[in-house]
Amino acid sequence: MEIILLERIEKLGAIGDVVTVKDGYARNYLLPNKKALRSNAANKKVFEANRAKIEAENAARRSDAEKAAETVNGTQIVLIRQSSNAGHLYGSVAVRDVVEALAADGVEGVTKAMIVLERPIKTLGLFDVKVALHPEVAVTIQVNVARSPEEAELQAKGVDVMAEMFEKDETGFTEDYDPNAEPGEIAVEADEAPADEA
Repeated sequence: MEIILLERIEKLGAIGDVVTVKDGYARNYLLPNKKALRSNAANKKVFEANRAKIEAENAARRSDAEKAAETVNGTQIVLIRQSSNAGHLYGSVAVRDVVEALAADGVEGVTKAMIVLERPIKTLGLFDVKVALHPEVAVTIQVNVARSPEEAELQAKGVDVMAEMFEKDETGFTEDYDPNAEPGEIAVEADEAPADEA
């Protein structure tokens, strides 16, 4: 289906571009969300008549988004979640969790539709998440997923918490070795050894 774009859409085009998209994408997403018009003679005339107004509204929304980007860009949010010993979360971190954490930190105006999360976060660690405040304005925030606030602080400093957990301090440890022991027999401490019978 041929459509006329009413706003810039990534990987598709800019305002006023006539592009061909799959029918379902146009009918189910672009047309109902007022992001495009069907490309026909009547709609082309309507678009050309309102082009200046549409572009002015877009420029106003973009400038508002650029102001908001200054406060949102580089924000770090901490999400405390339970996980297995291997660092896999019981559940996952989704778009809704990111929006709620931003709102709790006082960042207003970010909706679920603005968060670009390619897949749910299912492990502990630091993750960069893109926030598209406007089709032409995108910023990055950092999501710190940890089991406790202390772990979150360590991760923020660059410490790999999972690697630290599995490193063991084995200095000074030596296994008792008895050359006369039978295979499978447990070594006995010298002071626990039975007294020789006379």
